[in-house]
Amino acid sequence: MGFAISDELLGTIVPIVVYWIYSGIYVCLGSFENYRLHSKTDEDEKNLVSKQTVVKGVLLQQSVQAVVAILLFTLSGSDAGASAQQSSSFITLVRQFVTAMVVLDTWQYFLHRYMHENKFLYRHVHSLHHRLVVPYAFGALYNHPVEGLLGDTVGGALSFLLSGMSPRTSIFFFSFATIKTVDDHCGLMLPGNPFHIFFRNNSAYHDIHHQLYGTKYNFSQPFFVMWDRILGTYMPYSLEKRTEGGFEARPTKEFKDD
Repeated sequence: MGFAISDELLGTIVPIVVYWIYSGIYVCLGSFENYRLHSKTDEDEKNLVSKQTVVKGVLLQQSVQAVVAILLFTLSGSDAGASAQQSSSFITLVRQFVTAMVVLDTWQYFLHRYMHENKFLYRHVHSLHHRLVVPYAFGALYNHPVEGLLGDTVGGALSFLLSGMSPRTSIFFFSFATIKTVDDHCGLMLPGNPFHIFFRNNSAYHDIHHQLYGTKYNFSQPFFVMWDRILGTYMPYSLEKRTEGGFEARPTKEFKDD
């Protein structure tokens, strides 16, 4: 008699495993200076928090997310609808994915922007994430526990519930969202990266936000840039080669002069 793992449990565990696998891949690729947005020296000297502390913070957040996800699956009674959803058409699955992406982006944008505009929340909550002036892959989920709960956990719950996806579909969606979030923080501009081909919101776009001149811009995450464009917080940039190797995302002239 085999041991079966439920879709609900897989939907909780798989994105966590995916996070660390893809982070490890990007850490290895980070040794190629020609693809970095910041030098390894800048990463070591400019960041205000140790990597050991970052790992501990991410593991704490993932633990909280796992508990909340299991409770959500249990309370939503998703087992009853899972078998019906598993045979959903391709069009239905695409609709659920796109809906979840828009919901997650909308929630993240307005919460993220408010975390910057409210001085108390920025100082005591969101500034923790901005201790990573030079972002790297496994620091993607390094947040204050309150922000992790409100942003990622609640945002994920809303995208799951409002899209109507099944626990099985959520395994793929949240794994995809996790990979995208890790990529946005990896600090690399890799040739042929599909995320950079299909999404304007990429590692260079988010790197701008982590710099001092960009903290009031580029709030959108993790998929689209629509809310930044609609609400005037979009900072255009150019990607320039650094003389010592690698790239640098630079704001366009009109923003430099602000």
